[in-house]
Amino acid sequence: MKKPILVIKFGSAALTTDDGEINEIVILEAARQIATLQSQYNIVIVSSGAVAAGKRYLSRYTGSLASRKAAAAIGNPLLLGIYSTYFRPYKIALAQSLCERHHFSNRDQFLQLKQTYQELWKNNIIPVANENDVVSNNELKFSDNDELATLIAVGFGASLLMFSTSAPGVLDHDDQVVREIRVIDKEVLGLARSEKSKAGLGGMTSKLNFARLANQFGIPVVIFSMKEHDALVRAAAGEVGTLCHAQEAKKVSSRNKWIASGSLIKGRIVVDEGAAAALRKRRSLLAVGVTEVLEPFEAGEVFRILDSTTNTLAVAKAKIDSRLLGNGEKPQNLEVAHANDIVLL
Repeated sequence: MKKPILVIKFGSAALTTDDGEINEIVILEAARQIATLQSQYNIVIVSSGAVAAGKRYLSRYTGSLASRKAAAAIGNPLLLGIYSTYFRPYKIALAQSLCERHHFSNRDQFLQLKQTYQELWKNNIIPVANENDVVSNNELKFSDNDELATLIAVGFGASLLMFSTSAPGVLDHDDQVVREIRVIDKEVLGLARSEKSKAGLGGMTSKLNFARLANQFGIPVVIFSMKEHDALVRAAAGEVGTLCHAQEAKKVSSRNKWIASGSLIKGRIVVDEGAAAALRKRRSLLAVGVTEVLEPFEAGEVFRILDSTTNTLAVAKAKIDSRLLGNGEKPQNLEVAHANDIVLL
């Protein structure tokens, strides 16, 4: 039987010491516990830490974009070497997967990535994914590796997504771990601390927002810390950390999962209540229901649909250019997006 997919993201805060160096004890523990989990899952590791591994070799590391890219160029092979050192005793081979945003926004490239991972899994090889910082376009890069891990999890139909961080989970106002979250709403997002780690780009707000997306596609998410004994195995079993429960799985095709999670979203529009109601009934979006174009887009691009209160209602693939949605009178049956190309969120 085909094994379910597990995506594990290790953040910079989880992988580094207080001095900003790679904490090899964490990677040793990850290897030991992943060796146990590999019999149950096809695993993807999404790992930060390349900048931390490489910056010591730059005599004048400043934290600028150029110096971060240079540190990542040095650090990516070093980081994979550290992983390989500790996974080798468990007879687990690793493969490096440096990803860019267009690998997910282009459907053909995404399918090639998926096929490559499947080939690796057939040979019991675990892909270690990270952003290709050296060449990533600053405007089109991933917001952080939380996003990369989520895109892989949703696009590949993972059974579980795990975020390893410095915090033991989502903390309430008394600094106690919230063991379970049924729905990630404004109240839950209000629990997230605003600060980020010194080493990382994301934070708890990032994790909760991407956990929410994964949950909407039926994927449970665990936020946990490797500081716990057997943390990885126990977190996968829901015994430690914060478990964000999956919502009822939507009947969404693989293609539409890609539209919702992997595509570069180019534009934003606001629709009236009538159009919002029609979308909820799985109808197409007509031009007459569009009240405002917030960000333009062209035919074939993916755009976000907001309701009258500017809450995100759906994403869709456009049939027409947004310039046809000007303030003038719109043709009665002009279709902005077909029902089959609209994914409710």
